[in-house]
Amino acid sequence: MNVEDNNALPGPTGDPVVSAGMEVAMKWGAALGGPEQLKVAFEALEPQLNREHQIRLRQLELQREASKRSAANAARAAEREAHEAREQRQHTFRLASLYAGVIVSVAMLGAGVYVAKDVWWLATLLCGPSLIALVRIFVLRRSDADDMRAITGSARNSTNAAAQAQPPNPPVP
Repeated sequence: MNVEDNNALPGPTGDPVVSAGMEVAMKWGAALGGPEQLKVAFEALEPQLNREHQIRLRQLELQREASKRSAANAARAAEREAHEAREQRQHTFRLASLYAGVIVSVAMLGAGVYVAKDVWWLATLLCGPSLIALVRIFVLRRSDADDMRAITGSARNSTNAAAQAQPPNPPVP
């Protein structure tokens, strides 16, 4: 395949691209010394091309793995943010419950002390086991049936004890 063997090749079909390609191929063949040398050059080039192809495949695989890792990291970050937001809401709710419990406790104690001279049974209810029950509901957010029975019994006992301890009313002149 050199320039002198021009007659051995099929003639141009009129397509300028095909004829230009044929000329380039003939020049490369002539520059390398013939088809045998061209074959040897291609065989020597083939392992390098295979290595480059393997490198490209590995790079694509690494890119896919990196994109999977970044997607997983983004999902973990979103989950962590949602968890933190949920914890923040729970913390706010617990603090609001604590404040409400304190306000209710102070109000019940104040009202119980205020009405203690005149209405002893109301003071007993305000400052007794019902106070503990409400504080437990507000602060601990728990109300078990057994606890409520115990509080009811305690309220009854404290009311009975307060009724027995009250001195009789003085006669009105």
